[in-house]
Amino acid sequence: MKTDIQSILDQLGVKADNAAFSTGSNWGGVSNIESLESFSPVDGKLIASAKVATAEDYNQVVEKAQTAFLDWRTVPAPKRGDIIRQFGDALRTNKDALGTLVSYEMGKSLQEGFGEVQEMIDICDFAVGLSRQLYGLTMHSERPNHRMYEQWHPLGIVGIISAFNFPVAVWSWNAALALVCGNVCIWKPSEKTPLTAIACQHIIAKVFKANDIAEGVCNLVLGDRAVGEVMTNDGRVALISATGSTRMGKEVAAAVGARLGKTLLELGGNNAIIISEHADLDMSLIGAVFGAVGTAGQRCTSTRRLIIQENVYDGFKEKLVKAYDQLRIGNPLDQSNHVGPLIDQDAVAAYLDSIQKCKAEGGKFIVEGGVLTGDHYSSGCYVKPCIAEVKNDYKIVQHETFAPILYLIKYKTLEEAIALQNGVPQGLSSAIMTLNLREAELFLSSKGSDCGIANVNIGTSGAEIGGAFGGEKETGGGRESGSDAWRAYMRRQTNTINYSNTLPLAQGIKFDL
Repeated sequence: MKTDIQSILDQLGVKADNAAFSTGSNWGGVSNIESLESFSPVDGKLIASAKVATAEDYNQVVEKAQTAFLDWRTVPAPKRGDIIRQFGDALRTNKDALGTLVSYEMGKSLQEGFGEVQEMIDICDFAVGLSRQLYGLTMHSERPNHRMYEQWHPLGIVGIISAFNFPVAVWSWNAALALVCGNVCIWKPSEKTPLTAIACQHIIAKVFKANDIAEGVCNLVLGDRAVGEVMTNDGRVALISATGSTRMGKEVAAAVGARLGKTLLELGGNNAIIISEHADLDMSLIGAVFGAVGTAGQRCTSTRRLIIQENVYDGFKEKLVKAYDQLRIGNPLDQSNHVGPLIDQDAVAAYLDSIQKCKAEGGKFIVEGGVLTGDHYSSGCYVKPCIAEVKNDYKIVQHETFAPILYLIKYKTLEEAIALQNGVPQGLSSAIMTLNLREAELFLSSKGSDCGIANVNIGTSGAEIGGAFGGEKETGGGRESGSDAWRAYMRRQTNTINYSNTLPLAQGIKFDL
């Protein structure tokens, strides 16, 4: 394993000798620590240590980004799109290596690692087309011989704070669109997954160099939480796009709001699937199980709750128990396994704490949880996906636990199910499994799901880049990826042109001299 990972790091241009990376001119940081040690949750081994830098180094990165923006914003948008196309091609070349590193450093299955890099490729393709579609509007003026229109301009520096669970894809959602829109980026990745970030920086830096683009357009800063706090409070950073917990998002929103900056927040989810009595139960089973155990329950779109109609409750519960008995837990690089490890020991502790709190509130576990031990689980991060019968108003059920814990809730009427689905603080992803057209349409109506994502006959987990991704309530309200999410990275400007030989005022106001 060590030799394979070393080979992959070499292929990606990341020098790792279990000692340290030297900081390059396009990354640095400001932190309370001297280095980031990346341990794999797969086997608990130290992969490498990445150096972080000083406050002075951070300021140099920002100043370089400010200078780079002055030129990058003048590059025609289609040309910027072509550079992102080249980045997508470079990702295609490195898909296997980068996907494997994602799997090993973060712990998700190899297929999910490959899928994450494919998301990066897809968003690059989307951004290429977008580079010729940054449309404004033309409006009719009330004044004769006047033309009104609006256009969109880049903001400047976009700060991207990403989480460990999608260590590269969410960065690319932001970076590809922000760069095409004419912004420059500074990326603060999770301190738990610095190596995948360094690999991405190497890949995109080569593309910029090949196009004779000066350094500073796309930057990486490494460090702990302190780095994010510095970026958040930095008035030179026009937009902070932050992915993480609701707690973190509230802190970011308060800090950026205090300086009247812009935020794009993608925060917690507490996602439910409604299983109707009219559902295809076999298809529903696949969506429910993958949603609950994929990425070991560490997706913001992971299925946390199953709201099941009482007439099919017992039968579907039996199907779930049998399916969980068949789950294979182990090394995510082994494609025969379904479930890999949690990210670290802190995540394991949170998982165990949530199980105890659920039991204390009256939850009945029909599939017990626990930590796996033995040679194959030497990292101590492998846990058993578990299922509990609960009430929706349990405090622990209202809380998002980033782990494979699935809660079952029974309902009678669809209106009751929708109320249960909406009866949590978060509002990211939701789904209903039904073959009844009326049920499906009610779920998607204004009387239905209050989430940013609402699906019919697919699960809560897994989103295509063509649609805007994000949620409501404590999920933050941000939108990333497809549709018109590009507008978050730009500022709107209304323009009026007078081509007459007089100066009429709006609203018919007279002002004669």
